[in-house]
Amino acid sequence: MNNERNTVSADTYDAAAETTAAEAPSRRNKQKKLKMRGVKRTAFSMPYLALSILFVVVPLLIMLYYAFTNLEGGFTFDNFAHFFSRPNIMKVMGRSFLIALITTVACFLLAYPLALCLASSTLNRKAILVMLFVLPMWINSLLRTYAVKIVLYMVEVTNAWTAVTIGMVYDFFPFMLLPLYTVLSGMDKNLVEASHDLGASPLKTLFKVKLPLSLPGIVSGVLMVFMPTVSTFAISDILGDSTTYLFGNIIDQWFASSGGWHIGSAYSFILLVLIAVTVVIANKLTKGKTDVGVGGVL
Repeated sequence: MNNERNTVSADTYDAAAETTAAEAPSRRNKQKKLKMRGVKRTAFSMPYLALSILFVVVPLLIMLYYAFTNLEGGFTFDNFAHFFSRPNIMKVMGRSFLIALITTVACFLLAYPLALCLASSTLNRKAILVMLFVLPMWINSLLRTYAVKIVLYMVEVTNAWTAVTIGMVYDFFPFMLLPLYTVLSGMDKNLVEASHDLGASPLKTLFKVKLPLSLPGIVSGVLMVFMPTVSTFAISDILGDSTTYLFGNIIDQWFASSGGWHIGSAYSFILLVLIAVTVVIANKLTKGKTDVGVGGVL
């Protein structure tokens, strides 16, 4: 009896060993396939990486080279001293940040109610309404700016700063609308209904539920409008006059002049650092508020 049991156990062990040995090649093949898939997926990112290096990293390195060198190619900080030794240029930079702030606030005040209406709309074709506001982005920004100039001339807007601000708001408005509409349209409508069921007024629901839950879209929209606005120069050139002089215009003039690439690069680097600091501060201020929980702060 014991011999029979030992024989059965040996046969079972041999069968299990054969099964394991047979499965081993198939497992190796699966691992090889997974590795091949991993290589293929990585290969898809190579064109993007190459373009990022070519059009982002290399231009930044060139800018840094010109910012810290003189006409003879020697290392120097004189390009940065040129900025800090001229209070009028620093005043122009402050003015540029002020205009960018006004433009960002105006875009938010116009885009948020519109995004609320579009997100809460029951129309079956509300996507068409969204496209009507996004469609101007398909047209070149210079053409849009010249169109705004014609309209402002027809309605007799003579103040240069008002014209520049209107042009910036019109040009960057879709960049504020899109992230707001995306966040609000993806918001759980049951949370709003629950707020009403608990007795909250529409205004209280807006400030206690909708605004906290849409904060990620607000931050994205603010950064997408503020960063390009603070460095723009084409809109102020077309819609403004000699008084509407922004920091982007100064950088443009230095790059257009002979031998001005070094100072223009230094100014660009200073602006880049200030924008980066602004983004970091915005992230610090909103840290913990973009994740307020599923139900807002009601």
